[in-house]
Amino acid sequence: MTEQPERWTQATTYPDMWADPADDPRDREGVSPDGELATLQGFLADYRMTLRMKCEGLDAEQLARRSVPPSTMSLLGLVRHLVEVERDWHNWIGDGDPLPKLYGARDADFDGVVAEQAAVDAAFADLAREQAATDAALAKHPDLGERLGKDGIAVRELMVHRIEEYARHCGHADLLRECVDGRVGQ
Repeated sequence: MTEQPERWTQATTYPDMWADPADDPRDREGVSPDGELATLQGFLADYRMTLRMKCEGLDAEQLARRSVPPSTMSLLGLVRHLVEVERDWHNWIGDGDPLPKLYGARDADFDGVVAEQAAVDAAFADLAREQAATDAALAKHPDLGERLGKDGIAVRELMVHRIEEYARHCGHADLLRECVDGRVGQ
């Protein structure tokens, strides 16, 4: 990479933040949620929102750009990857045959990214659908110690694993976004 964008942010209170704390949609007034399940759901919701925030305001070319060569990673690739991950988690919950991959075999979620608005719209629609399906399946199992599926994975482990996956990829998204247009992470 020869051209690096200048770092920028819209925050004024803390110039290295994505947004001022008063404008951050993830910040909530009042006390934290009651209970372990509500806490886990809150963290998952925040990381999901963070990923969407990292993609906001970019066009299809910017979302598909592989910003850190030789990696095949892009923001759109991350979205597509998390679609596949949500589908995999849904597969772990059930006892039936697994749902097939949406984007193809190994790493096709990253490798098959194209800079077309229809592909971007489809990926975000796929993500919303797969998140809702996994959330609905897990809503039937509020006991965090309950074991599900063929492998007997505990609901708690599944929730923590989901949070970890989104958190890790939000870190990637920070770096990818900064390479695209200089916007710094939070």
